Amino acid sequence: MVPPNPHFRPEPGFGLLYILGAGGFGREVAWLVEQCWGEALEKVFLVDKDEFLCPPIGGVPVRRLADVRSQRDARYIVAVGDPAHRRRAVALCEGAGLAPATLSHPRAEMSRQVVLGAGSIVCAGVIATVDIELGAHVHVNLDCTIGHDVRIGEFSTLSPGVHVSGRVHIGPDVFIGTGVNIINGSSGEPLVIGAGAVVAAGACVTREVEPGAMVAGVPAVRKR
Repeated sequence: MVPPNPHFRPEPGFGLLYILGAGGFGREVAWLVEQCWGEALEKVFLVDKDEFLCPPIGGVPVRRLADVRSQRDARYIVAVGDPAHRRRAVALCEGAGLAPATLSHPRAEMSRQVVLGAGSIVCAGVIATVDIELGAHVHVNLDCTIGHDVRIGEFSTLSPGVHVSGRVHIGPDVFIGTGVNIINGSSGEPLVIGAGAVVAAGACVTREVEPGAMVAGVPAVRKR
């Protein structure tokens, strides 16, 4: 019997996970890690500014990224929702010599025909079907669905409850808000959401979104 999530690994393969970002999503990622591997895996929150230093959060210590050095048994994940901020954070982690982890919740349902890029996060309740590619450091939040023949570029974000129909290509650095619905493209002409676009929460995307545009509404129309 094929497991619901063949991308889940019961053993992490490393002993320490740095979570860059100690805010709300960072705490959710810490919970995701515990859902994957229990409390045995050591976790540390990292922040890139002294003003974000604080006492341990949920028992997880908080340290400055500047104080961290490369460790063979350590990995990092960036728990920052904004694509531009995540891209900068990844550059800082790579500059510190850290290697990325990829997180996939055991209660996500995905076929073997899903490709996960390094540093990506797939949360609980996600369903991803067939012939899907997620680029590096993509976030797929709670209860999203992704249909067949979908491509999602690096550093893009699907907020909770996003539904992506088949034959959709989402460019890099795209932010898609909570509860967005994206209709399907066609076999020779996928529906494209251009690089750096923003789709506001609750929108229904029925046609191409230009790079850098912000769209909102039902159906979604350009706001900037």
